[in-house]
Amino acid sequence: MNALDYHSFAEAWESHATIRTRPRRLVEDDQRLIYPLSRQPLVLSETFVRECPQQRDFALAQSLYKFINDVVIFETEIVDRTARRIAKDRFAIRFPFACRYDAMTVVVDEDYHALVAMDFMQQTIALTGIEPIALPREIELSRAIPAALALAPEHLRDALELICVGIAENTLTDDVAAFARDDTVKPSVKGLMADHLLDEGRHSSFWARLVRIYWHSAPEADRQCIAEILPVFLAQYLTNDIQKGFDFALTDHLPISEAARQTLRQEVTAMAYPIDHRHPLLGNILRLFRASSMLDSPCVQQALAHYLPEPRR
Repeated sequence: MNALDYHSFAEAWESHATIRTRPRRLVEDDQRLIYPLSRQPLVLSETFVRECPQQRDFALAQSLYKFINDVVIFETEIVDRTARRIAKDRFAIRFPFACRYDAMTVVVDEDYHALVAMDFMQQTIALTGIEPIALPREIELSRAIPAALALAPEHLRDALELICVGIAENTLTDDVAAFARDDTVKPSVKGLMADHLLDEGRHSSFWARLVRIYWHSAPEADRQCIAEILPVFLAQYLTNDIQKGFDFALTDHLPISEAARQTLRQEVTAMAYPIDHRHPLLGNILRLFRASSMLDSPCVQQALAHYLPEPRR
């Protein structure tokens, strides 16, 4: 795919974008969960169930606040930055106007998602009376992207940033979809995530197409250089250090003994996924590499060997 083959999704955005079509989501005062149990395994751990099951809703509310905080950071500090530079033609890779127009719709969408998320957080605080504990000031991408860019020569930093954002946007889509499918949570939460998913599906395709346009025109030496940096990005992106730190902080607010707290922290630490082909986000990441044609390149295959599924015997 080259830049001349790009077709804008402007009409689809006008008729389907959530900022154009969706009502405000109002959190319900009902008995359903504010956050899926499956996404906060801490509350399902043996120690939590034994020592403080009555703290479940507190822990789930805090987990929702962190998720919303992560979304705001991701949308406004990561995606917005890259999409805005592309839209304003201030990116090292030159894209045609159709790409830049679509990039500006991404900026609008992402900032709107952040606004909606902040609104929902305020509604939840008002309904539950549960104030958020100290929330992280960064997400994994806040560390992973700079770590990768630091290894790239100046002329490849924008290209690498494009690929990193493309990877992230394709993994977020599945993350949001898990919420939208969960029938245990409040309808407003499901609706909020379904709205987000509608836009993110369009975004993930957009980033994959831009990466594909770049990759088809990139010299082999540049491809090789980028491929060698990708494992550094993935190792930082797939870590659970920030989540573990948050969960540890959450345990500090639970009315349990210090011995129980330490046991709970050990259980949290054991929940981490291995950073290899077994990590649940790898399927989506590899889908981006395939959709963009990057995985067709031997240098990428070699660089990602640690993350590729083991061949069937």
